[in-house]
Amino acid sequence: MKFPQPQSLKQISQLIHAEFVGQPDFEILGINEIHVVEHGDIVFVDHPKYYDKALKSKASVVLINKKVDCPEGKALLISEDPFTDFNKITAHFTPFEASSQSISNSAKIGENTIIQPNVFIGNHVKIGQNCIIHSNVSIYDGVEIGNNVQIHAGTVLGADAFYYKNRPNRHDKLLSGGSITIEDGVEIGALCSIDKGVSGMTTIGAGTKIDNHVQIGHDTVIGKKCLIASQTGIAGCVVIEDEVTIWGQVGIASGLKIGRKAIIYAQSGISKNLKADTTYFGTPADDIKKKYKELAYINRIPDIIQKLKNL
Repeated sequence: MKFPQPQSLKQISQLIHAEFVGQPDFEILGINEIHVVEHGDIVFVDHPKYYDKALKSKASVVLINKKVDCPEGKALLISEDPFTDFNKITAHFTPFEASSQSISNSAKIGENTIIQPNVFIGNHVKIGQNCIIHSNVSIYDGVEIGNNVQIHAGTVLGADAFYYKNRPNRHDKLLSGGSITIEDGVEIGALCSIDKGVSGMTTIGAGTKIDNHVQIGHDTVIGKKCLIASQTGIAGCVVIEDEVTIWGQVGIASGLKIGRKAIIYAQSGISKNLKADTTYFGTPADDIKKKYKELAYINRIPDIIQKLKNL
């Protein structure tokens, strides 16, 4: 998430009431999570296990809960609770903006795009040409949709990320300041849910087709010409490369990468990265030939037990 204009280290420290290490006029361009952080960004870290990763990341500023040596060329913001202070920054630069009508005046809708009755289109949404948005679709603020896109009834684009910190007496929500990009030629089925990025963009690549009842988590990037069948659940921060086929009821854990042209059979559970040009099945999913051999061996177990009894 980039700020509307660059901020100084001192300005951000005053916003969150945190001590800083670095030059007061040190330039900050935005905030991001560790997996998408860029030069000029703030990244937060609140566990010693991840200190080193954050300090060595591309981030220019590390929001951290302990005084440590500041890497050359970077700055630090010292906070008792980086998670809460990261939320303060998000809320300050992307505050909730209530809507008073079904289609916001700030939305931009291209020529020949059809908006069916009972559609909600939030603030600063951009929709390209020759799209069809069916009834009861909800499009949250800031979503960008390309040309020749069709979105079927009841789908929700831009709901908050499912991202919580476990406190002793509650779960604290990490605020979502990102959004969604839907590229040209995408079709999204009925009753799908695609969450906005926490600080970046959830992206659906050109030509991808998504069936009904699919959930796509925050900051996930789906490539071009993918096919995703019904009841698939994709967690946050997943990267799915071009021309991947995912059949029904597949579950994909967070932060994984699915290689180009991989095929995942129905009801598989994905708990590790998958190679390109390979077909997978099972839970945990594996190469389909290997998995079918395992199943064949398992089916032989009763016969083996019976033979042992007869010895």
